[in-house]
Amino acid sequence: MGRRETVIDTDLFIPFIDLKAQYTGHKDEIDKAINDCIDNANFINGSEVKKFQQELASFLSVKHVIGCANGTDALQIALMCLDLQPDDEIIIPAFGYVSPAEVTALLKFKPVFAEVDPFTFNLDVQKLESYITKQTKAIIPIHLFGQGAEMGTILSIANSHNLFVIEDAAQALGSSYYFSNGNQQQLGTIGHIGCTSFFPTKNLGCYGDGGALFTNDDNLAQKIKMIANHGQAEKYNYEQVGVNSRLDSLQAAILSVKLNYLRVDNARRKEIAEQYDQFFSTIDEIAYPLKAMYSEHIYHQYSIVLCSKVKRDEFKDYLAAHNIASMIYYPKPLHLQQAFKHLGYKKGAFPVSESLCDRILSLPIYPELSLQQIDYMLSTISRFDFN
Repeated sequence: MGRRETVIDTDLFIPFIDLKAQYTGHKDEIDKAINDCIDNANFINGSEVKKFQQELASFLSVKHVIGCANGTDALQIALMCLDLQPDDEIIIPAFGYVSPAEVTALLKFKPVFAEVDPFTFNLDVQKLESYITKQTKAIIPIHLFGQGAEMGTILSIANSHNLFVIEDAAQALGSSYYFSNGNQQQLGTIGHIGCTSFFPTKNLGCYGDGGALFTNDDNLAQKIKMIANHGQAEKYNYEQVGVNSRLDSLQAAILSVKLNYLRVDNARRKEIAEQYDQFFSTIDEIAYPLKAMYSEHIYHQYSIVLCSKVKRDEFKDYLAAHNIASMIYYPKPLHLQQAFKHLGYKKGAFPVSESLCDRILSLPIYPELSLQQIDYMLSTISRFDFN
């Protein structure tokens, strides 16, 4: 194991993410955007929302972007667009955040959990077809931690079984997917519908809650807009039961500013990840994130996997004692959560997902990290006794 020498500042603190530093870097622009929005007092569906939707559509090269209240709403609205029936099955990774499974269950559809790849943490496409039944209607690949699921294979399987594909791109906005024919496309714009969250900690985050859906399908776009606005085709004309889910004008104004810096910020995340990769390549007890050939990785999280002999809690506590924050994404797989006990899954059903939940740990990675902070963190890790 290599050793990294540096001058240690015992007063240095490394938060998991530094939203204050992020704001300070663009303070004047953000303050102006907020003040302009307050001045015009059009807080719901104002010009800022329309402007941001157009800007994001251009950024993603997608026909339609429809804002909504949060990323979970985006997933729910997407499923509501598909004319599904109770007990229709939706395939969802067992390792990931709860939102896709949560909205599936809320709408009385059936979550069918699927195993993930041990190196990319995304859907294991080699096993995907084994979960498909006559009741399967959709697949929700989660582009976890900033890297895409293997969409080429997923689309091929979905097309052969006439299934919808809803991409959860909340952690990978701005990441490109590379098809085998040389074409590339932004994650979230490949399936029938893409969904994202603008939760403050996301690569593109607002200062509250927010979300959006993407599609190139005109009919689906019309349905999404209608469902997100109480099911109204026009004011007081309710064609179906919908929801009230809007991206407010203040958040859209903030996002318009931050969108201008997303490519630069994602590039900085990749630079930091390269330093991490180089360092962790010298430590046998840690596996660092695999960069797949088919997807850009923009490192919403930098997640390491500790070998079985290393006690994660001890390592996490060691970092905390040295003022370095870390997070566990995710401590328990979805199929073992109490909320989904009725589905009948048992421990051992998805051994890769279960193992990751026991061994994974995410380290700070955000554009505002200084060289001093990075050096301090890596030097501190190098002194941990992994044996």
